[in-house]
Formats: sequence, C-alpha cells, structure tokens
Amino acid sequence: MGRKKDNKLRNPFVYEGYVGPDYFCDRTEETEKVISNLKNGRNLTLVSPRKIGKTGLIKHAFHRIKETVPDAVCIYADIFHTHDQYELAQTLGKAIIQEQLFRSKNAINKVLRFFSMWRPTISFDPITGSPTVSVSMERSQAEHTIDNIFQYLKNCGKEVFFAIDEYQNIAEYREQGTEALLRSHIQFIHNTHFIFSGSRQHLMYEMFGSPQRPFYQSTALMSLQPLHKEIYYDFANRFFTNRGGSFSEQVFNDLYQLFDGYTWYMQSVLNRLYEQEKRVTDDGQVKEALHTILTDKVDQYATLMSFLSVNQQRLLKAIANEGKVAQPQSNSFIQRYGLTSASSVRKALTTLIDKDLVYHTTEGYIVYDRFFDLWLKRI
Repeated sequence: MGRKKDNKLRNPFVYEGYVGPDYFCDRTEETEKVISNLKNGRNLTLVSPRKIGKTGLIKHAFHRIKETVPDAVCIYADIFHTHDQYELAQTLGKAIIQEQLFRSKNAINKVLRFFSMWRPTISFDPITGSPTVSVSMERSQAEHTIDNIFQYLKNCGKEVFFAIDEYQNIAEYREQGTEALLRSHIQFIHNTHFIFSGSRQHLMYEMFGSPQRPFYQSTALMSLQPLHKEIYYDFANRFFTNRGGSFSEQVFNDLYQLFDGYTWYMQSVLNRLYEQEKRVTDDGQVKEALHTILTDKVDQYATLMSFLSVNQQRLLKAIANEGKVAQPQSNSFIQRYGLTSASSVRKALTTLIDKDLVYHTTEGYIVYDRFFDLWLKRI
C-alpha cells in the first residue's frame, strides 16, 4: 500500500517499493499509455531491463486507476523465483489474498472461503505490523489450483488489473505447456486486464511475438526507457532545495551517465547523498556515497565470485573493465585480458547470462548489476 500524502518521508529517494505519487518521478506519458491500454481491454506486455523502473510504473498506474475506480482490484505478483506450476500457483494465490487483506472483512472472508483448499495463514510482520499471508497446497494439485485462480478472477464481480512480473520465467518451467494453459484461461476473462512484464527481452519478444507461441499478438507491446535526464534532475534537485540545499546539475549529469539513467542505482546513490549532504557540489561527494554502498556489499559480491569458475571470474572482470563488449569472442578481446580461448569464453558467457550476471544490450554485453560492475573495476 502507498503511504498517505501527509506522511512525509525522512528520505524522499525511495529505491525499494512504491510509496506514492509525491516520490515518483515523471513517467507521465508511460503511465497514461499503461492505463489506456488496460481500460480499453488490451492486455499489455511491458519489457525492460531490471532496475529501470517498470515495477514502480506498474504500481503508479495502479494507484492512478484506484483514484478513478476505487472499487478496482489491483494485484501485483513477482514470479522471478518460481520454477514450476506449483510455485506459480502459490505466488499468484498469495498475491490475490494479500490484496484482499486491505479490504473489508467480508471481502477477506469471501476469498478465504473460495481458496480454503490452500490452507491460507495470515500473520503479522513483527517489525512493521503489516498483515502478511502464506499459502500451502498439494503439489499434485498445481494445475487444478491455477484453474481455480482464473475461475475466481472471472467470477469475483470486480474489475481486476493483474500484473505478473518477470513473466518470461514461465517459458523455462519444468512442465510443458504452461503458456498454453494460461492463455486458455486469460482469453476468456473479460473483467481482468493483465500486464505481463519481463526483463529478459529476447524471451519476452519471442513469447509474445512468435507465431508458434500461445500469446502471439495477444497484447499491446511497450518497452521502457530510462527517465529523461532533465526531468529527473528537476525531481532530485527539488528535494534538496526544499530543505535549503542544492544539487549541481553537472554532478547529476555525471551520475546519470555512470548508470545510464537506471533508476534503482540512481535512487540508491541519491538516497545516500540526501542522508549525508545538504549541498551536492562535486563528484567527490558522489564517490564517497558510492564507496559507502560498495563497502556494504563487499561480502555479498565476494561470496558471489566464489561460486564462479576461474574462467567465469576472468570474463566477468574483463567485461567490467571494458564497460561494454560487442565481440567477447574476438581475438583482440581474448588477448587483451589473457582469456583462454573463444570456446571457453562462449561457455563462460552462457553461464554468466543464465545467472543474470551479464546482460546483452544492443551495444554489447555488460555486467548486469551496475554496483557489481564498479566493485569488479576496483579489484
């Protein structure tokens, strides 16, 4: 749930979750496009790399929808960590029940009765006090449970907006035919509007753009680009000036270029700067904030490296040093960094991509985690 407007945040640079429109930068055109598609009966495929802001956009669009349609049911489910239909059913079921926890007692009881076979358990977070839900079900009943989920959506009597994030994971499930199973339900549910968002662009475009796939041309397609630099600067500088400070536009531009405008990394650094500085006037202050962030992540990144082979480590460091690598199997690249051979690079690269450590952009291969990239450069 978003915070109320009169609950001012101590630090306005939010990098986890969505807390309301006051702390959400721009995306005016994209928000309107999302809402227009959904309200006019067009399911939407939203594609972008991770950490660029697609989850925030979805939740901002849901916030706007609820302003005009207070009775709308807006559900968000992240299936990034699911590997089969059983885990998918658990994640979707939990998201549905979780959304109902903030409604009337009658609404909660209705959804719990419908899904009594799930044995849902409601508890309270020991720190925040917010209600949370967990569900359990028989693994053998996964497909039947998925059928029930869509039956519930169809008959709930509400207009539903349902976002399934990291949707491309479904293509790699253990079971065959999950895409066709979902398509068989979704095409007949007219009161529920879906957003299928994903970060692995080649998989998403194949799932929704190939004539051989069940969801072929069944949705509107939308890609997400980084925030406009000038608009983002005005947004950031306003919070500093509101407390009698300032933020150098040149320093902001350098920070934007360092992370290609990727929102999560920008917000993380801005959050530290707002905590530590009243006026940001030079790049040294940014470097100090980055040093603090990377120091906090040393153990995490060192452990991650320990799980990689020597060839994978060397390739990862080489890509970080280059920034972007268009041809990682070229002789010049291999010789420059003392890599073994083109075949070993190809094998290591495949593993790093599968582990989401390396990402293929239109300009070449990059280290996916930009903080990890900076850490690798340092070592």
